[in-house]
Amino acid sequence: MSVLVVGLSHKSAPVAILEQAAVSGDTLAKLLRDVALSDPVAETFIVSTCYRVEVYADVDRFHAGVTAICDLLTRHCGIPAKDLTSHLYVHYEDQAVSHLLGVTCGLDSVVVGEGQILGQVRSALKAAEEHGTTGRVLGGLGRLALRAGKRARTETGIDRAGQSLVSLAVSLAAERLGPGGLAGRHVLVVGAGAMSSLAATTAARSGAASIAVANRTWRNAERLAARVNGRAVALADLAAAIAAADVVVSCTGATGPVITCDLAAAALAGPERRGTERQERPGPLVFLDLAMPRDVEPGVAGLPGVAVIGMDELSEHGTAAGADDVAAVRAICEAELAAYRSAVDAARVAPTVVALRAKAATVVDAELARLVGRLSADGLSERALDEIAQTVHRVVDKLLHAPTVRVKELAGSPGGEEYAAALRVLFDLDPRAVEAVTRAATEQATGQEDTP
Repeated sequence: MSVLVVGLSHKSAPVAILEQAAVSGDTLAKLLRDVALSDPVAETFIVSTCYRVEVYADVDRFHAGVTAICDLLTRHCGIPAKDLTSHLYVHYEDQAVSHLLGVTCGLDSVVVGEGQILGQVRSALKAAEEHGTTGRVLGGLGRLALRAGKRARTETGIDRAGQSLVSLAVSLAAERLGPGGLAGRHVLVVGAGAMSSLAATTAARSGAASIAVANRTWRNAERLAARVNGRAVALADLAAAIAAADVVVSCTGATGPVITCDLAAAALAGPERRGTERQERPGPLVFLDLAMPRDVEPGVAGLPGVAVIGMDELSEHGTAAGADDVAAVRAICEAELAAYRSAVDAARVAPTVVALRAKAATVVDAELARLVGRLSADGLSERALDEIAQTVHRVVDKLLHAPTVRVKELAGSPGGEEYAAALRVLFDLDPRAVEAVTRAATEQATGQEDTP
């Protein structure tokens, strides 16, 4: 089996395609299930964010795996194959592992070094585990990626150098508002999820005069508003809340526009009340659309006195972390990839090594039993017999040490499997014994018992 990734991201596809391709909730669960049930696929997990949709799979056939995943992406995303396939990329084996490491460490993000991707990959792995679509291979790979992501953020300055997506969006909004940025401004946050929470917190730290939170679930709106000393508003009062705002940040999980042209136009036409007296809005009304698919209808950008900052513009303004930090993170990724390769290579020859040592132990035990039977009759003490047994075991262990260690070292070299094959021939190992070790290791790793 080999690791395969098929996906698209901000580097390969425009926002309009990413918007359609994004999967979540029931759609994500169905896609996970269908990929896992595909004939060439043994395990799978899916990373779906605002800027990427990637299907990772453990497959036994490359071309069959790519075809199956592409077909399922087309079906579940509702995008015609001719419009989707030209934006897809494919990575296989070491390249797939290297890609996942880079993604998890933030090297492939719009804002290089942003920290949210680590949590998003963790959530993707957890969802796959809950749906039973990951096992020994991708479960281990996921742990490797999360470890690399944590190392990148604790051992380098990549997390400090790379702004979060929300921080970038807020800084762009501040530029549109003019001198002072968000200080003294009125902010409306639509949604109460992780991105919305970060946006509200960032606005509060930026000195916003007031923060209102609108959400479908009133309790969640109240909870987030309380954390930033703001107030909750009902979605039914969204037009009035927009009218009172200088900045509107929207990030919901809605499948269609939350802020339509009609709603925005009504808000602009209505009175803007801050306190008890009507005040003119200083500067444009800025909408930050952080949702995928978009919360703000495209036509809103054409309304007078309005500025809309969406994912497409954020993509163009993505910032890069320092070269030294990026180089340090790449070094971590390379080290983790090398460790992964070594582990995979060692695991490939491990059944042969275990079978060899088991055969040696069987031979030694049989010969010692015969020897003990003879020497006991001569009155040799129990202590002497134990010394003889330990000596024989040490001799055999020392003789086997060099070839078994060397075969593990050579496993990663070209033709590495031939060295293991040579051991099987030279020591006349029963193929069934090697297969039994392999099967037992697989069952132990997956927690499943082999059934006849």
